Amino acid sequence: MRKLYVIGIGAGDPDQVTMQAVKALREVDVFFVMGKGTEKQQLVDVRTAILDEHAGRPYRIVEIPDPPRDRTPADYNATVLDWHERRSMLLEEAFAGTEGVGAILVWGDPALYDSTLRMVEQVLARGTLAFDYTVIPGVTSVHALAARHRIVLHRIGEPVHITTGRRLRAEGLGGGSTVVMLDADCAFTSVPGDTYIWWGAYLGMPDETLFHGRAGEIGAEIVRRRAELRARKGWIMDIYLLRPAE
Repeated sequence: MRKLYVIGIGAGDPDQVTMQAVKALREVDVFFVMGKGTEKQQLVDVRTAILDEHAGRPYRIVEIPDPPRDRTPADYNATVLDWHERRSMLLEEAFAGTEGVGAILVWGDPALYDSTLRMVEQVLARGTLAFDYTVIPGVTSVHALAARHRIVLHRIGEPVHITTGRRLRAEGLGGGSTVVMLDADCAFTSVPGDTYIWWGAYLGMPDETLFHGRAGEIGAEIVRRRAELRARKGWIMDIYLLRPAE
């Protein structure tokens, strides 16, 4: 493989793919996809739909099984670093068997809560393979959430804090508005009840679901609906914005 693209493809809607990304897609021979099991086949299907709409040339997909990891570890950072290392070894093996131009499609943008760039750097650091790579930015779920709710992420002059559900429970709300990603346990139930929440799941996909209101008033309904969606589909991707009462 002489060149690799790491391409942000938005939150799931093929129309969110930028023209820069489309131009890159049309140069690619092989797309690498980290598979997450049969229950998440729809995630692969969404990527395939994006390629069918935009690639405009023959291509092949190499699906790489995502190695398992402990989701409730005693040492979170060490567990994630070990997971990244094992993923990078699988990527290196796939890269080694590829000729031409390769690409990895990344949900949202590669710069926000995604490990792809770290793993690509790990492959290069081992020195076994040499290739050039280019990063193409994408529309994030943060932008998609704000657009679907027709809101500005912050009040005038305020900061925006982006964090995870785990850290929200440990540290509480940041200054200004707080965007929460990667929350498996509905951490918004821990904030004051008068906090306003804008919540969205499967943004840009056919099953997109939205809620907004005071956390104390609609939090239980979001928890119920989220559990229902996850049970039906086998997976869920959601995000929300929190803002303290004025």
